[in-house]
Parts: sequence; structure tokens; C-alpha cells
Amino acid sequence: MKLGIAADHGGFDQKQQILRFLKDSGLEVIDFGAHEFDETDDYPDVVKPLALAIAKGEVKKGIAICGSGVGVSVAANKVPGVRAALITEPYSAHQGVEHDNMNLMCLGGRVIGPALIKELVAVFIQSEYVEKERFQRRLNKVDELEKAFGQLTKKEEPKK
Repeated sequence: MKLGIAADHGGFDQKQQILRFLKDSGLEVIDFGAHEFDETDDYPDVVKPLALAIAKGEVKKGIAICGSGVGVSVAANKVPGVRAALITEPYSAHQGVEHDNMNLMCLGGRVIGPALIKELVAVFIQSEYVEKERFQRRLNKVDELEKAFGQLTKKEEPKK
């Protein structure tokens, strides 16, 4: 399974540790940045390439980290096909994948310690979507919301 990872300055150190952990586990990981610490970077800029890669199927799952995890979650969920959630405990790390087909786990680099982060990452990458009718029914409704609201936000073509 190909994974992606991204972080702003608030999660940069944790991203480096997770990247090492994943590579040491033999997993293929693409680092979408930040590639160096920059306290002035912005979470939408670092999560966008990861979210687009997930939406295009270039990576199966992703991990995004900012200070609280909230910013990367909000930004990533603007990309159609991305199902991102802020995760702070193991139950949601696996249930989000199993029931909701979550494909992007968001973490707070300033609020979760390294041992818990490693546990959450392990649980997330090992979890698989459970194809049950009720779960798929709900996901279909989410897809319909995405399509309906996407149509509302499309700008009209400029008149010539």
C-alpha cells in the first residue's frame, strides 16, 4: 500500500518521526512536505498536494499533521473524494476506516505525544473498509452531498 504524509510547522517534527517509522516498517511512503521547518508555512498549502494525490488514487491513505489537526482536516475535506478526520484515540483510527472509508487521518502535533501518534498510525494503516450495506449506503449519501454542493459552488463560465 502506498501512503502519503504531509505536515506544516506545527507537525513537522512528528512527521519526520512517523516517516521514519513507516519506512522502517517497509511501507512505501511519499513525503508531500514540508521538507524543511518553516514557521511561516500554512496548513492548506502542505495538505493540498496530499489530498489531491488521495483523490486521484496516487496514494491509498494519507496522514496530515498540523498543530491541532483541525486545520489540515478542514482543508483536506474540501477536496472531493477525500474523507479526512481528526483522530485522537485508537477506536476512531480504525472505526473511521472500517465504517466510513476514511482515507486521510489528521493528527495534532502539539496535542498528541509520540507514543500515541505511533499507535494511531499503526492502527490506521492496518485497518480496511468493511463492505457492509449500511456503511456503503451512508457513504453513498456522503457522495451525493459532495456532488450536490459541488454543483452549487461551481462558477459560471465567463461570457464572451
